[in-house]
Amino acid sequence: MKISNDEEFVKKLNETLKQGGVIAFVTDTVWGIGCLPNNRKGVEKIYNIKKRDKTKPLILMSDKKENLYRYVKNIPVNAKSLMEKYFPGALTVILERSEETPGYITSNKSTVGVRVPANKTFQKLCSLIEGNVLATTSANISGQSPALTYKGVLKSLGEQVDIVIEDEDEQATGEPSTVAGVTESEIVIFRQGKVKI
Repeated sequence: MKISNDEEFVKKLNETLKQGGVIAFVTDTVWGIGCLPNNRKGVEKIYNIKKRDKTKPLILMSDKKENLYRYVKNIPVNAKSLMEKYFPGALTVILERSEETPGYITSNKSTVGVRVPANKTFQKLCSLIEGNVLATTSANISGQSPALTYKGVLKSLGEQVDIVIEDEDEQATGEPSTVAGVTESEIVIFRQGKVKI
Protein backbone atom coordinates (compact mmCIF):
# COMPACT_ATOMS: atom_id res chain seq x y z
CA MET A 1 0.00 0.00 0.00
CA LYS A 2 1.27 3.45 -0.87
CA ILE A 3 1.40 6.16 1.79
CA SER A 4 -1.08 8.94 1.31
CA ASN A 5 -2.25 11.91 3.33
CA ASP A 6 -5.81 11.37 2.19
CA GLU A 7 -8.45 10.69 4.81
CA GLU A 8 -9.24 7.18 3.59
CA PHE A 9 -5.63 5.95 3.92
CA VAL A 10 -5.11 7.55 7.34
CA LYS A 11 -8.39 6.10 8.63
CA LYS A 12 -7.59 2.60 7.38
CA LEU A 13 -4.05 2.75 8.80
CA ASN A 14 -5.15 3.84 12.26
CA GLU A 15 -8.18 1.55 12.46
CA THR A 16 -6.01 -1.43 11.47
CA LEU A 17 -3.49 -0.60 14.19
CA LYS A 18 -6.16 0.02 16.85
CA GLN A 19 -7.66 -3.41 16.10
CA GLY A 20 -4.32 -5.08 16.84
CA GLY A 21 -3.02 -5.01 13.30
CA VAL A 22 0.62 -5.27 12.31
CA ILE A 23 2.19 -3.23 9.51
CA ALA A 24 5.45 -3.67 7.59
CA PHE A 25 7.58 -0.71 6.56
CA VAL A 26 11.03 0.34 5.39
CA THR A 27 13.58 1.98 7.70
CA ASP A 28 17.09 3.28 7.08
CA THR A 29 18.61 -0.07 8.16
CA VAL A 30 16.28 -3.02 7.41
CA TRP A 31 12.55 -3.51 6.92
CA GLY A 32 10.51 -3.67 10.10
CA ILE A 33 7.11 -4.71 11.38
CA GLY A 34 5.25 -2.79 14.04
CA CYS A 35 2.07 -2.20 16.01
CA LEU A 36 0.78 0.29 18.56
CA PRO A 37 2.78 0.16 21.81
CA ASN A 38 -0.30 -0.08 24.02
CA ASN A 39 -2.02 -2.81 21.98
CA ARG A 40 -1.28 -6.21 23.50
CA LYS A 41 -3.05 -8.02 20.66
CA GLY A 42 -0.73 -6.38 18.12
CA VAL A 43 2.38 -7.14 20.17
CA GLU A 44 1.39 -10.80 20.53
CA LYS A 45 0.75 -10.97 16.80
CA ILE A 46 4.30 -9.72 16.11
CA TYR A 47 5.78 -12.42 18.34
CA ASN A 48 3.64 -15.05 16.62
CA ILE A 49 4.49 -13.86 13.10
CA LYS A 50 8.22 -13.90 13.83
CA LYS A 51 8.15 -17.00 16.03
CA ARG A 52 10.10 -14.72 18.35
CA ASP A 53 11.26 -15.69 21.84
CA LYS A 54 9.16 -13.75 24.38
CA THR A 55 12.35 -12.93 26.30
CA LYS A 56 13.48 -10.71 23.41
CA PRO A 57 11.94 -7.23 23.71
CA LEU A 58 10.61 -4.98 20.97
CA ILE A 59 11.87 -1.41 20.51
CA LEU A 60 9.96 1.83 20.11
CA MET A 61 10.41 3.95 16.99
CA SER A 62 9.05 7.31 15.93
CA ASP A 63 9.57 10.09 13.43
CA LYS A 64 10.72 12.47 16.21
CA LYS A 65 12.61 11.85 19.44
CA GLU A 66 10.16 14.05 21.36
CA ASN A 67 7.39 11.50 20.72
CA LEU A 68 9.43 8.84 22.55
CA TYR A 69 10.09 10.79 25.75
CA ARG A 70 6.89 9.73 27.51
CA TYR A 71 7.91 6.09 27.21
CA VAL A 72 11.21 6.59 29.08
CA LYS A 73 12.34 8.32 32.26
CA ASN A 74 15.50 9.51 33.99
CA ILE A 75 17.28 10.14 30.69
CA PRO A 76 21.01 10.60 31.42
CA VAL A 77 22.75 13.67 30.05
CA ASN A 78 25.01 11.56 27.82
CA ALA A 79 21.95 9.77 26.40
CA LYS A 80 20.41 13.13 25.47
CA SER A 81 23.69 14.06 23.78
CA LEU A 82 23.69 10.84 21.73
CA MET A 83 20.06 11.38 20.72
CA GLU A 84 20.80 14.97 19.67
CA LYS A 85 23.76 13.82 17.60
CA TYR A 86 22.47 10.58 16.01
CA PHE A 87 18.66 10.88 15.87
CA PRO A 88 17.40 10.46 13.24
CA GLY A 89 19.82 7.67 12.40
CA ALA A 90 20.97 4.10 12.90
CA LEU A 91 21.25 4.19 16.69
CA THR A 92 19.03 2.45 19.24
CA VAL A 93 19.39 3.81 22.77
CA ILE A 94 18.42 1.62 25.72
CA LEU A 95 16.86 3.69 28.52
CA GLU A 96 14.82 3.17 31.68
CA ARG A 97 11.21 2.67 30.67
CA SER A 98 8.37 4.74 32.10
CA GLU A 99 4.96 3.53 33.26
CA GLU A 100 3.70 4.35 29.73
CA THR A 101 5.68 1.43 28.29
CA PRO A 102 3.90 -1.91 28.85
CA GLY A 103 5.97 -4.78 30.22
CA TYR A 104 4.83 -7.03 27.37
CA ILE A 105 6.90 -4.91 24.97
CA THR A 106 10.07 -5.06 27.05
CA SER A 107 9.88 -8.74 28.12
CA ASN A 108 9.22 -7.26 31.59
CA LYS A 109 12.65 -5.66 31.65
CA SER A 110 13.01 -2.23 33.28
CA THR A 111 14.47 -0.75 30.09
CA VAL A 112 13.32 -0.10 26.53
CA GLY A 113 15.13 0.66 23.28
CA VAL A 114 14.17 3.80 21.34
CA ARG A 115 15.12 4.92 17.84
CA VAL A 116 14.29 7.51 15.17
CA PRO A 117 15.13 6.08 11.71
CA ALA A 118 16.56 8.40 9.08
CA ASN A 119 14.13 7.30 6.40
CA LYS A 120 11.65 9.78 4.93
CA THR A 121 9.06 7.13 4.06
CA PHE A 122 9.08 5.80 7.63
CA GLN A 123 8.92 9.31 9.06
CA LYS A 124 5.98 10.19 6.83
CA LEU A 125 4.19 7.00 7.89
CA CYS A 126 4.80 7.61 11.58
CA SER A 127 3.52 11.18 11.35
CA LEU A 128 0.13 9.81 10.23
CA ILE A 129 -0.21 7.31 13.09
CA GLU A 130 -2.10 8.44 16.20
CA GLY A 131 0.52 8.76 18.94
CA ASN A 132 3.31 8.70 16.31
CA VAL A 133 5.08 5.71 17.93
CA LEU A 134 5.34 2.05 16.92
CA ALA A 135 6.53 -1.01 18.85
CA THR A 136 8.80 -2.67 16.32
CA THR A 137 11.24 -5.37 15.32
CA SER A 138 12.86 -6.48 12.08
CA ALA A 139 10.71 -7.99 9.32
CA ASN A 140 11.73 -11.63 9.31
CA ILE A 141 11.16 -14.98 10.94
CA SER A 142 13.49 -15.25 13.94
CA GLY A 143 16.83 -16.72 12.91
CA GLN A 144 16.45 -15.65 9.29
CA SER A 145 17.89 -12.53 7.65
CA PRO A 146 15.75 -9.38 7.81
CA ALA A 147 13.94 -8.33 4.64
CA LEU A 148 15.66 -5.53 2.72
CA THR A 149 13.09 -4.85 -0.01
CA TYR A 150 9.36 -4.49 -0.51
CA LYS A 151 9.28 -7.70 -2.54
CA GLY A 152 11.29 -9.46 0.15
CA VAL A 153 8.73 -8.57 2.81
CA LEU A 154 5.83 -9.66 0.62
CA LYS A 155 7.55 -12.99 0.01
CA SER A 156 8.48 -13.72 3.63
CA LEU A 157 5.69 -12.11 5.68
CA GLY A 158 3.20 -10.61 3.23
CA GLU A 159 0.27 -12.85 4.08
CA GLN A 160 0.75 -12.53 7.83
CA VAL A 161 0.91 -8.75 8.23
CA ASP A 162 -2.12 -6.52 7.70
CA ILE A 163 -0.53 -3.74 5.63
CA VAL A 164 2.79 -3.55 3.76
CA ILE A 165 3.80 0.06 3.11
CA GLU A 166 5.63 0.75 -0.17
CA ASP A 167 9.12 2.21 0.27
CA GLU A 168 8.86 5.01 -2.35
CA ASP A 169 12.53 4.38 -3.30
CA GLU A 170 13.68 5.20 0.25
CA GLN A 171 15.49 1.88 0.53
CA ALA A 172 17.04 0.05 3.48
CA THR A 173 20.83 -0.15 3.57
CA GLY A 174 20.99 -3.58 5.20
CA GLU A 175 23.41 -2.37 7.87
CA PRO A 176 21.92 -2.76 11.38
CA SER A 177 21.60 -0.02 13.95
CA THR A 178 24.09 0.28 16.78
CA VAL A 179 22.48 -0.62 20.12
CA ALA A 180 23.79 1.30 23.13
CA GLY A 181 22.84 1.04 26.78
CA VAL A 182 23.28 4.39 28.50
CA THR A 183 23.55 5.24 32.20
CA GLU A 184 24.81 8.33 33.99
CA SER A 185 28.30 6.85 34.19
CA GLU A 186 28.80 4.74 31.06
CA ILE A 187 27.79 3.77 27.54
CA VAL A 188 27.73 0.04 26.75
CA ILE A 189 27.58 -1.10 23.13
CA PHE A 190 25.37 -4.20 22.89
CA ARG A 191 25.55 -4.35 19.09
CA GLN A 192 27.98 -2.52 16.88
CA GLY A 193 26.20 -1.30 13.78
CA LYS A 194 26.43 1.63 11.42
CA VAL A 195 26.92 4.33 14.08
CA LYS A 196 30.36 4.34 15.72
CA ILE A 197 30.31 5.94 19.18
